[in-house]
Amino acid sequence: MSARTPAGRLGRAALWAVTLAVLLFLVAPIAAIVPLSFSAGSFLHYPLPGLSLRWYREFFESAFWFDSVINSLIIGAGATALATTLGTLAALGLWLARFPGRGLVLAVLIAPMVVPSVVVAVGLLFAYAPVGLANTYAGMILAHTALASPFVVVTVSATLAGFDRTLLRAAAASGAGPARAFRRIVLPLIAPGVTAGALFAFAISLDEVVVALFLAGPGQRTLPRQMFAGLNEHLSLAIAAAATLLIALSILLMATVWWLRSRSDRLAGAADRV
Repeated sequence: MSARTPAGRLGRAALWAVTLAVLLFLVAPIAAIVPLSFSAGSFLHYPLPGLSLRWYREFFESAFWFDSVINSLIIGAGATALATTLGTLAALGLWLARFPGRGLVLAVLIAPMVVPSVVVAVGLLFAYAPVGLANTYAGMILAHTALASPFVVVTVSATLAGFDRTLLRAAAASGAGPARAFRRIVLPLIAPGVTAGALFAFAISLDEVVVALFLAGPGQRTLPRQMFAGLNEHLSLAIAAAATLLIALSILLMATVWWLRSRSDRLAGAADRV
């Protein structure tokens, strides 16, 4: 059916209408939080009684929120560094290796993506308790690393799928060892994928709340954990301000990932032309 016929134009319009309706359905609950963060009132309701930045001032001036932001950044940075390193090495090993059960190993590596977070949290709690890792920064970083690493594995594996293996053979023929070949050839070419994986890992760590509920002590409360506590203990529109800042950060991370993907596609296209 041609798009130039009346039936084709009608079908195209219907497709656009359905697409926009689905996008609105997905985005509306998130977008509804943003105006509330600028409310001059003290309750979660519409219409807004007025506009004010009071909740942003409370967020940035309160030690209750500031400490949680610092904890999220510390844990997120540590988990991102570990997850990026381990996930990249795992993806590279699976890409280079050819052995029976490779698919099973990959399934085990990405299992934290599909296993419910509460199951992971309970398992980690029982594993951490005997060794004293519960209520510690190290325990939280290791837990977030386990949750974030699969996203790095998937992202880097997708980048490696388009890598030309003859470059490694050429490096070996030139006398370069595996470590030097990885550092000088592989890593620069897959850097956009590695960086995208790191951004995903940081986003997963920043957003995670279930594991924090089980493992974080008073000194390791992350921002999502603090928001959850605020909803149950002291409802304040500063939570809406925190949510709005997280939304803005998520948009920034997604835009960065999109830019890195576009750059990777351009580099791959240039390599094919050469």
